[in-house]
Amino acid sequence: MSTITAVPGLRVGHATDPDARTGCTVVLGPFRAACDVRGLATGTRELDALSPRHLVPRVDALLLTGGSAFGLDAAGGVMGWLEERGLGFDTGFARVPIVPAAVIYDLGSGRADRRPDAAMGRSACDAASADPVPEGRVGAGTGATVGKIGGHEGAMPGGVGSFALETMGFRVGALAVVNAFGDVVAADGRILAGACAADGSFLDTARVLRETGLEGGFGRPGPVPASNTTLAVVATDAPLSRTALEMLARMAATAVARRITPVHTPFDGDVVFAVSTGPEVGELPPAAVLALGSAAAYALENAIERAVTVP
Repeated sequence: MSTITAVPGLRVGHATDPDARTGCTVVLGPFRAACDVRGLATGTRELDALSPRHLVPRVDALLLTGGSAFGLDAAGGVMGWLEERGLGFDTGFARVPIVPAAVIYDLGSGRADRRPDAAMGRSACDAASADPVPEGRVGAGTGATVGKIGGHEGAMPGGVGSFALETMGFRVGALAVVNAFGDVVAADGRILAGACAADGSFLDTARVLRETGLEGGFGRPGPVPASNTTLAVVATDAPLSRTALEMLARMAATAVARRITPVHTPFDGDVVFAVSTGPEVGELPPAAVLALGSAAAYALENAIERAVTVP
């Protein structure tokens, strides 16, 4: 099975704490990168460095982590690991590794006294390789769950999924950490994983919201716990600029809407990163960018599905 590491120039590593049911996942570059933010409950770090207007032309790694905002501490470990290897943006006095990061909320899944930290970030870097990415309940997806309209008792496991394909002579891959409030559906609309009733049948979150509203779905008044978020990385070796990568991320984000319902809610912090490992920026016609964006969306759809179907 081809995963995102089929894209030349990428290495991916997980660090997993099964007792605390949390972890982190690092994608090592360097590469040009951009992002598309759709969720309204994000926890992030250094996303400004992904703007085409930012001084820094490349980033050195991306970090996807559990632990909510606490988990952003793991980025310090990734930075230290990269610095020791002489990597980072050259400021003249020091090389400063650039590591944008985003979190899922998995607090309460396991031991509350342990969250991803600098040591775990280093471990993920140590584990990084170009081998096929381990999927399922590993790394940042260790404590992920989906379908939470009935509370955590009725939720099902989420996790990490990855997929890759080739188009126009370029490799395109995707990596997803799925920890959504909504249900994950197949291409034909069938629910693959989501909120379950006491008898094990699917509640169908979107239907419950339409028919009974939020209080009816939860069975109690009050806000939805902000214990969600889907994070994704789409990657290619096509020589895309950061402006083109923004378009790639935006197109790929449609995959999240196709496979998760409801999506981009006030309680999800959905972020899609897009990266290019091409050494130089090339001039690709808009039609080529369109084809790459369509391929990225297809890869991400499959990655999301695999996140909840791979044991």
